[in-house]
Amino acid sequence: MLLSEIYHMDIYSDNGQYLGDVQDIVLDLERAEASRLLTVPWKNAKGNAKSVLQQKSILYKNVKNVGDVVLVSSVMGAISESTKEEEAALSR
Repeated sequence: MLLSEIYHMDIYSDNGQYLGDVQDIVLDLERAEASRLLTVPWKNAKGNAKSVLQQKSILYKNVKNVGDVVLVSSVMGAISESTKEEEAALSR
């Protein structure tokens, strides 16, 4: 599946909770992989990118399945804080 096909898909936790829909995808270019799914467009982050990463994103490693919807591990940890690497990259 292409990443472009994931845009606007609904995101659900594995316990059935609706978390939003995919508005943007953060890529880790050094590792050549998707890093996070954002539930708000990145262009709306402006000066609060750290807040968006902490509160409005889902780590891609928590994605269990992509089909008609995106299924992620339960909410406890699905939407999580940004890593130190991501925070360092944002401050550059």
